[in-house]
Amino acid sequence: MCVARGSEGSQSGSDCGVCRRGGKEEAEAAMRAVLTWRDKVEQCIYDLAFKPDGTQLILAAGNRLLVYDTSDGTLLQPLKGHKDTVYCVAYAKDGKRFASGSADKSIIIWTSKLEGILKYTHNDSIQCVSYNPVTHQLASCSSSDFGLWSPEQKSVTKHKSGSKITCCSWTNDGQYLALGMMNGVISIRNKNGEEKVKIERPGGSLSPVWSICWNPSSRWENLWMNRESEDAEEGMDSTYFQEFSSTLKAAEYDSQGSEAEEEEPTEEDDNLEEHNDILAVADWGHKLSFYQLSGKQVGKDRLLDFDPCCISYFSKGEYILLGGSDRQVSLFTKDGVRLGTIGEQGSWVWTCREKPDSNYVVTGCQDGTIAFYQLVFSTVHGLYKDRYAYRDSMTDVIVQHLITEQKVRIKCKELVKKIAIYKNRLAIQLPEKILIYELYSDDSSDMRYRLKEKILKKFECNLLVVCASHIILCQEKRLQCLSFSGGKEREWQMESLIRYIKVIGGPPGREGLLVGLKNGQILKIFVDNLFAIVLLKQATAVRCLDMSASRSKLAVVDENDTCLVYDIHTKELLFQEPNANSVAWNTQCEDMLCFSGGGYLNIKASTFPVHQQKMQGFVVGYNGSKIFCLHVFAMSAVEVPQSAPMYQYLDRKMFREAYQIACLGVTDADWRELAMEALEGLEFETAKKAFARVQDLRYLELISSIEERRKRGETNTDLFLADVFAYQGKFHEAAKLYKRSGHEDLALAMYTDLRMFEYAKDFLGSGDPKETKMLITKQADWARNMNEPKAAVEMYLSAGEHIKAIKICGDLGCVDTLIDIARKLDKAEREPLLLCAHYLKKLDSPSYAAETYLKLGDLKALVQLHVETQHWDEAFALGEKHPEFKDDIYVPYAQWLAENDRFEEAQKAFHKAGRQGEAVQVLEQLTQNAVVESRFSDASYYYWILSMQCLEIAQADPTQKDTMLDKFYHFQHLAELYHGYHTIHRFTEEPFSFHLPETLFNISRFLLHSLTKDTPLGISKVKILYTLAKQSKALGAYKLARHAYDKLRGLWIPAKFQKSIELGSLTIRSKPFHDSEELVPLCYRCSTNNPLLNSLGNVCVNCRQPFVFSASSYEVLHLVEFQLEEGISDEEAVALIDLEAPQHRREDRWQEVASGDSQTLRLDETVEPSGDDDPFTAKLSFEQGGSEFIPVVVGRAVLRFMSRRDVLIKRWPPPLHWQYFRSLLPDVAVTMCPSCFQMFHTEDYELLVLQHRCCPYCRRRTEDPGLRDCQSQP
Repeated sequence: MCVARGSEGSQSGSDCGVCRRGGKEEAEAAMRAVLTWRDKVEQCIYDLAFKPDGTQLILAAGNRLLVYDTSDGTLLQPLKGHKDTVYCVAYAKDGKRFASGSADKSIIIWTSKLEGILKYTHNDSIQCVSYNPVTHQLASCSSSDFGLWSPEQKSVTKHKSGSKITCCSWTNDGQYLALGMMNGVISIRNKNGEEKVKIERPGGSLSPVWSICWNPSSRWENLWMNRESEDAEEGMDSTYFQEFSSTLKAAEYDSQGSEAEEEEPTEEDDNLEEHNDILAVADWGHKLSFYQLSGKQVGKDRLLDFDPCCISYFSKGEYILLGGSDRQVSLFTKDGVRLGTIGEQGSWVWTCREKPDSNYVVTGCQDGTIAFYQLVFSTVHGLYKDRYAYRDSMTDVIVQHLITEQKVRIKCKELVKKIAIYKNRLAIQLPEKILIYELYSDDSSDMRYRLKEKILKKFECNLLVVCASHIILCQEKRLQCLSFSGGKEREWQMESLIRYIKVIGGPPGREGLLVGLKNGQILKIFVDNLFAIVLLKQATAVRCLDMSASRSKLAVVDENDTCLVYDIHTKELLFQEPNANSVAWNTQCEDMLCFSGGGYLNIKASTFPVHQQKMQGFVVGYNGSKIFCLHVFAMSAVEVPQSAPMYQYLDRKMFREAYQIACLGVTDADWRELAMEALEGLEFETAKKAFARVQDLRYLELISSIEERRKRGETNTDLFLADVFAYQGKFHEAAKLYKRSGHEDLALAMYTDLRMFEYAKDFLGSGDPKETKMLITKQADWARNMNEPKAAVEMYLSAGEHIKAIKICGDLGCVDTLIDIARKLDKAEREPLLLCAHYLKKLDSPSYAAETYLKLGDLKALVQLHVETQHWDEAFALGEKHPEFKDDIYVPYAQWLAENDRFEEAQKAFHKAGRQGEAVQVLEQLTQNAVVESRFSDASYYYWILSMQCLEIAQADPTQKDTMLDKFYHFQHLAELYHGYHTIHRFTEEPFSFHLPETLFNISRFLLHSLTKDTPLGISKVKILYTLAKQSKALGAYKLARHAYDKLRGLWIPAKFQKSIELGSLTIRSKPFHDSEELVPLCYRCSTNNPLLNSLGNVCVNCRQPFVFSASSYEVLHLVEFQLEEGISDEEAVALIDLEAPQHRREDRWQEVASGDSQTLRLDETVEPSGDDDPFTAKLSFEQGGSEFIPVVVGRAVLRFMSRRDVLIKRWPPPLHWQYFRSLLPDVAVTMCPSCFQMFHTEDYELLVLQHRCCPYCRRRTEDPGLRDCQSQP
């Protein structure tokens, strides 16, 4: 803790304290009133008012108004208009008008140009006037009434009063007007003049209310709620004070230790408006009181020792001016604590005001004296390290933590005269006592204070210092040491005035003091020692002192503003600097100090030149990189980078000292510069610490590697420095050091890595081919990275790096270069040749890739190349020569064919590859997908292919014969079902159908008779029965239609068919219960008419002969199947049938036409038929009544009698037998597809082939080589 006093009132301090000016009198401690100008007139000054901008002063003097210039007291103009004494004057807040009231009962409104514009009167003399601060409404009060006038009104609204009105005042928001009266009553009225609150003073008419004023502050701190307890016993010592954040509301505490209210209104506040409107009342009962807007008194009455004539607030409401019969103006706090006197006068003071928004005060007296004063409020504060205590509102003390910006307020409720702070102690001198506080804990950031001791004595001193257990008082030349109980323990008498005191620390109760005198003497005093020690004496007076951290140096600021630094031990003057008003040593660095003066902050390290920067104020502390500066009344912590002194140490290669300075606070760039300089100076320890600060791992790894090498015994500093230069980018310097240290290979590697190949060539060895190759390779790498591929390829080839060259060419698509490289390479270089072939294949040059594979002799890769490029002819040719690649060729070929819907060829390919199982699996998946997607025509086709595939497997593998044949018959059956259902599905789903009703009728009957067991996936019985019912009804098969509708009732019917089926079920009941004879099918074996609904299925109910259906119209064909007798082979039967028929048969008009696509029986119209003597007819007979089917069996004799033109043969491959069919009707032509063996009416078949260019069932193409496979139809 340090304190000082100066002749001009400006003080300075150090890191442990703030210097401040003391005084002998209480008023001097609070403030000083400096007379600016004075004037005197003959008349009494009853009232005055400032123009809101403060430039003019209006005085009520006699029957005139006097207008003064406030800057120099010049009388600008007297204003005449009243006939009698002017008692009051008021200025509007907008500055446009002012009003005056006189004993002549009139009010005059004046403009700011000093012109009268309006005049009105009352019945009695005017006592007071006041302008509304918001609406500019004028209130004028007389002895018996008051009036309200506004510029918008033509008349004045007047209201009677019960007593003489002496004073009036508007609230801040202009909503209410307070009137003070002679009978001791205060009446609060609204803007319309209606009384809302009435306050009666205790003295009544014996205590006339002579002056009132509302606090003009827009924010009233709630300091009043516990005023009733202010006279109670002081609180217990254990009560402590809670800290608060400076950015939030501040908690306040009174000097007795009891917690007071928050500065900001809280939720407990009953009426926020009342807290913002406080009325100060001065009456002639010698009392000062405060009231809320509601009329509730705030606190107790403050007793006065005079009759108050005027009361007014400062513009911000922090102070109150009060004048009266005591012939002086007194300064009070806003809560009524007297602070001091402003100018003593020779007569009563009738009026006093503060100049708006300033510290100037004017008074008007009975004898006509006008005095204009400037108030100078002194700064009372103290500083210890990062804790700063200062006076606020004259009666409070705020302790601020300069680092955390936390604050705590201690309310003393009395004038604070002196403040001292040291470590955990805080001393506050009040007019009649000294309060000593201590921190609640030892935490450095704790801001909770509690009252420790009270010294209930009045002391007069210039300076106050607190120690751990003592109070030090400075009284001119004398120092007194007091205990906390108030007893005097020691006293020191000095030769000259004491100018500066600083506590320099020490054990509790034995602290040392540094004292500076006006005669230039500097002493050291210990609290427990009566004798002072003279440190040194200089010729000039001491203004400021500070001692370095190790107490080896002393800095002194003298009265000539010179900073002198001494060695305490030798008393030698080390250096001196001009223009200083305060000085402080850095508490963390012995050789650094700072001083302020002339608007600059000066930082000096050791004996180096001073570094300056602009800054207003006084330096009072220097801790690390923070400088504590006091400017006017504000203390701030300024963060100052210590870059300048650090560079001063660096310039002299003092790396360790520079590091200590940098630790105080420098930028990252400064840390990096320090690290680089230390690294170049081979000061690795300092460099490592600095690089760790900036987290540069690259340089930390370098330092670590150098330290490891030094541990292994390396001592070549040139080599270490070369590595440092290389890391810093100083490559030529590094190369020179590498060469000087005998490590030219390191220079070569460095330049090579940097792509500086021209410099690298200077460090090549004596023609070492390895180094040359390495250099060329590196150069090629650089060319590739620099997007110069051609140059890179040439360099790689010259260096023998063929693979890298090939990769570049391949990435760039240089086919010609790749071909040249492949042809030049030896076939033994397999890896680069394979890479060439890979890129040639990738670049769509398969012929050159094949050439490369042939050069390598890699036939497997060549086969794979042909397969991947789909050059199947070349692949097949290669497969013929090398059968071991058969699977590698035909399996991918089959997959490709299947992907392109060429399933027949795909099956052949699978067969050639020996992958029958895969062929079946692929087809089964395709079939399932077709069924799920409702492509039933495709499903039929795929099932037919599957059946044929199973037949081939049965032929090739006897072990699977039975299984495959079962699958063959099953798939054949499914193919027939889906082929027919395709038509039914399209009929039910599409809006139109090109099929005849008879065809739909036949198909639905065929499907209904075929679905006697489980229904295959995708086939809907509802659609089949719906089609059958609809077409039966249309064709006259009513019985069958009724049966179909009955069946539908037992099935779940989709919504779209529901209405149609219900309607059909009703309408069919009106039809006869029989079927049309034309629709009844005929068995061509036994000539039996079969019912339309056959419980046996698609066979004759009589002979059980299976019907043969047309694959397009599904009509029953006139064909009867017959079998051969035992012992007759298929070849023999065909030979017998192919023999030339007998003469009478040759005259038959039937002629067979056979082609590669079909077998056709045509009618020769030129020949007339002869009698029926065919032996085959006799074979059609059978035994009646049997339930088993007896096939037609023919022998050789019957076969010889048959003509090839009458027989259709299904020539199934083994292990199946051929099937023989005989046509029984001579006038109908039938065609059979030689691929799928399906039967058609010839006309239907020819029409369908013309439409689809293929068989409608198996999609076998016609022989026209220009036609392609028939595709599935939607």
